[in-house]
Amino acid sequence: MAKKTKTKKTKATTKTKKNNDKTEQKNSKPLNIRIKEIVNNEKYRFLFGLIVLFFAAYSAISFISFLFTWQIDQSKFDLSFFEYFSSDVKVENWMGKLGAIISKTFIYKWFGLSAMGIIYILSLFGLRFIKIKVKSYKKSITYTIIGIIWLSITLSFLFGDALFYLGGAFGYLFTQWLTGIMGKFGTGFFILISALTFIYLTVENSFEWSKDFFKNIISTKNIKTAFSETTQKIKNNIKKDNEFKFEKLNDDDDYKNNEKDEKLNEDDKPERQLVFDLDTNQPLRTVNKNNFILDGKNKKEEDLGFEINNTNDVAEENVEINVNKESESLDDKLNNRHSLEVQKNEDILSEQMEQMEDFDPTLELSTFKLPPIDLLEDHKANNAEVTNEELLANKNKIVETLANYKIQITKIKATIGPTITLYEIIPAPGVRISKIRNLEDDIALSLAALGIRIIAPMPGRGTIGIEVPNQNPAIVSMKSVISSANFQNTKFDLPVVIGKNISNESYVFDLTKMPHLLVAGATGQGKSVGLNAILTSLLYKKHPSQLKFVLIDPKKVELTLYERIEKHYLAKLPDSEEAIITENQKVVLTLNSLNVEMDNRYRMLKKAKVRNIKEYNAKFIARKLNPEKGHGYLPYIVLVIDEFADLIMTAGKEVELPIARIAQLARAIGIHLIVATQRPSTNIITGVIKANFPARIAFKVASMIDSRTILDSPGANHLIGRGDMLISHGSDLVRVQCAFVDTPELEQITEFIGEQRGYSSAFDLPEPELEMEDGGPGAVDLAKRDKLFEDAARIIVMNQQGSTSMIQRKLAIGYNRAGRIMDQLEATGIVGGSQGSKAREVFYQDELSLEQLFKSLDEIHG
Repeated sequence: MAKKTKTKKTKATTKTKKNNDKTEQKNSKPLNIRIKEIVNNEKYRFLFGLIVLFFAAYSAISFISFLFTWQIDQSKFDLSFFEYFSSDVKVENWMGKLGAIISKTFIYKWFGLSAMGIIYILSLFGLRFIKIKVKSYKKSITYTIIGIIWLSITLSFLFGDALFYLGGAFGYLFTQWLTGIMGKFGTGFFILISALTFIYLTVENSFEWSKDFFKNIISTKNIKTAFSETTQKIKNNIKKDNEFKFEKLNDDDDYKNNEKDEKLNEDDKPERQLVFDLDTNQPLRTVNKNNFILDGKNKKEEDLGFEINNTNDVAEENVEINVNKESESLDDKLNNRHSLEVQKNEDILSEQMEQMEDFDPTLELSTFKLPPIDLLEDHKANNAEVTNEELLANKNKIVETLANYKIQITKIKATIGPTITLYEIIPAPGVRISKIRNLEDDIALSLAALGIRIIAPMPGRGTIGIEVPNQNPAIVSMKSVISSANFQNTKFDLPVVIGKNISNESYVFDLTKMPHLLVAGATGQGKSVGLNAILTSLLYKKHPSQLKFVLIDPKKVELTLYERIEKHYLAKLPDSEEAIITENQKVVLTLNSLNVEMDNRYRMLKKAKVRNIKEYNAKFIARKLNPEKGHGYLPYIVLVIDEFADLIMTAGKEVELPIARIAQLARAIGIHLIVATQRPSTNIITGVIKANFPARIAFKVASMIDSRTILDSPGANHLIGRGDMLISHGSDLVRVQCAFVDTPELEQITEFIGEQRGYSSAFDLPEPELEMEDGGPGAVDLAKRDKLFEDAARIIVMNQQGSTSMIQRKLAIGYNRAGRIMDQLEATGIVGGSQGSKAREVFYQDELSLEQLFKSLDEIHG
């Protein structure tokens, strides 16, 4: 026993020693480190800044009061600091005795009226501490200090003893000392020369202006005329400088709006949880995060059988959405350019350009306002909540179905989402996961559900998930996801919010990290709404100077609403009349044009010695690249194709190869693809396409084969439609309910943007390079046309059917010769490209236009 008590005592003493050592280590920090920690603490800095600003305001009022009360309080100037606070001493200063002491010290004993500059310095310090940016902070303080000293000396020299307080004791004593050395005239000359020197060193072109002034005096022999001529020249120079000045409106790269803030506040409701005991089948209500009530007694979470998390009741935190930035007048900012002085064979600008303010890409459309949140509608009014009865019924059926196959579970938990409810179960020890996975159809039968999906196991959770559709699925409005904190606070380069996940959180991703997106699903399952959600979220975040869209719509009706924003956000071929591309021929030209744009951008990146568009734009904004050498700000380009299957069927390799090339190479230079199709078969989504589209979105499809074609895994065939989708990026597979944006909402957004001032035209893409090299594989030499070329063309136009076998039969020639003639017909534009087993499209309707083509070919090729 004695040994045990000794060991306990020794343990206790060692513990106390350790605790003492820790406290000594904390207290033994050097004083300078402790002071540095306090200074770097943001809370202390803000508090100190407020104190400094208060002291500056207090001093300003006391200084002003001194100008009116100094003669009354003059009798107390000889009192010491502590004598001032005697009850017998009375002062007239508006800020009391402390104000009288401060104003007497700074004005009377130090710098006189120029002490007002000290208030300006204190204000700069205070603003700096509370993190309010001040332009030319160090210069302002330096120039103010010099001005305080110079003005104090000058006022004392001019007024002397008569008005002693104007220059203060410092100015008076310094002037007396300077007069004793240099005399009255020398002191005045010294003050004048020091002022001129300061102006010459700080004000640009001031030396040239003074030289012009003296030259004008000599030439005109009239001081008044010389002064007016010099003044006019200064005004002209200032006006000229303003014409060539870049103005930076904001410090951030992202365009921000700054009018009256709009707030969308939703009441945060507590998380609703239900737990079911598998033995008693009684629902248990939550008291707090870990404790639940059962018959008036608390029961711990680990003892319970079933838990329900209702994420629908948890409203996402909404943030302030800034709209309608108040900016300077349009006339002052339009058409601003800056002349660049560059050396030969150099892309890096001179030091003079580097010292200028950063380039602002939003300057040309400085008055542009991002769409306000009020243009979107809230569709939550019609949403019905999932009832406890529905949850209990589904839980009982799942447990009963598993029990029929002798599968026991220890715990079941439900998480309610907008469209589905996720039931997570923990099977009893010894139960195989594959056994539960094979019961997918049996569980769907017992629940009478549209389709369930079993996730076995749930990644990172140690449970098996069973996703069951809600009887009354909720509508996720675009307004709710746009106003969410996840989207508003994101720092992504191209942020896209597409809907809400099972936890009822807005799902936000960066398109630049994807970097391309394949969207597939059956007809009417939400692909077009998904594309509109992607485009809407980008329109709510990016300025027209930072983003351009290339929209391809073979169906001709899905993307027509975006024609209104042609001069703001759209890009097209220079000779194209319509910004929305609907004809297959123009699609091929546009894709080849994007390939040219990609190559041009890579050449610019090579010259700038950077690796991606983000580094390039940062270098250009900092004015380290020369626009006269071909450099310029590069906006992101997003190519959207609404129906890819139609393009593959009509154009085939002509479309697939340029798309594959863009998908392989265009990530670094800011060109991103969003391709949608309703036919997810292997001849449409080929291996080349899939290899370059790691990010994929699958809406509901008809079969498991289609799901595997899109996602390389089953699951999309079990979705319930109406915007229910699976997002695959790498190994992650996330179920999301797509946000709903209706046509009237899109009309309001595009109309709001279209009514604002835009660029003179849409963003011009470069001319495509379509001509093949002579002698290259597949090259067609129209100068060596077949003798039967014209006869074959007439047959094709007469029958309106472009078929190689028909040429072979009608002209009685071999298949190879007929194939060469067909290639020549395609090269001249008489017929379209190959469509597999189908006949080629014929572009000429009558022989008259055909004869005109023959004449032009003879003139060109002979």
